[in-house]
Amino acid sequence: MSTVEFHAESLHTSTVAVGRGLMLRGLRTIRRMPSAFIPSVAMPVFTMIAFSGTYFAITKIPGFPTDRSANWFMPLGICFGSSFSGIGLGFSTIRDIETRFYERLLMAPVPRRALIVGPLFTAWSRTAILNAFVIPMGLLLGARFTGGILGVLALLVASFGIATISVGWGLGLAYRFRDMRAAAIMQLTVFVVLYVSNAQMPMWLLSGWVHSAARFNPATNILRLARQGLVSATSPDHMAWSSTWGGLVAIVIMSAVTLAFARRGLDKLDK
Repeated sequence: MSTVEFHAESLHTSTVAVGRGLMLRGLRTIRRMPSAFIPSVAMPVFTMIAFSGTYFAITKIPGFPTDRSANWFMPLGICFGSSFSGIGLGFSTIRDIETRFYERLLMAPVPRRALIVGPLFTAWSRTAILNAFVIPMGLLLGARFTGGILGVLALLVASFGIATISVGWGLGLAYRFRDMRAAAIMQLTVFVVLYVSNAQMPMWLLSGWVHSAARFNPATNILRLARQGLVSATSPDHMAWSSTWGGLVAIVIMSAVTLAFARRGLDKLDK
């Protein structure tokens, strides 16, 4: 093995090891500060119950893709929870910056990318916990996966994709503002992006500026991906590649953009 190959392998191992250590620290925070994690689990459950009950009659509209309101609103709730699992790491990073703990991480002889990989691992772990709790709750509320195991997989891909995007966005804002001013922007953008989409009804029921905004909103494709295993088998969005590729492309592009945004912010913080 050459010196370059050994160095590359050591750097990779260091990144993964440090990222895993930061992930374990983040997971321990759930036990020490449950108030920082509980909202990301309570939000999707609240969204499911409130929207499924309030807007149950929407399924009576001719052509609506499902006859169960829980089928439509459970993916929305899970995407909300996943986004808060992601930006929650932005909140944690701000606390570390304010308490000057982050200065220790910056002085540590580890790859800088590990400081982004760690929160990313943490967000994925939190998202896994979220899905393990919320999906059974959705089934109890009447949700049914018409797409079988592939439908579950599509929902999980969308959920982890939203978490990845949110981590990059949250960290990028945390590195730039370095105080809790960033928290309001993180939460506001999540609500705006998710609600100005096909969050509450299909595209063909939207009109005016909302329809135009939702058409170009990447969250629309991600939500379509998340829902395709929960809509009627007669719906054109039911487990179709046309309902899949747009969401995958949106996740890849938005993840790359927000993680690059986070890395640039970290580089500036490190100077």
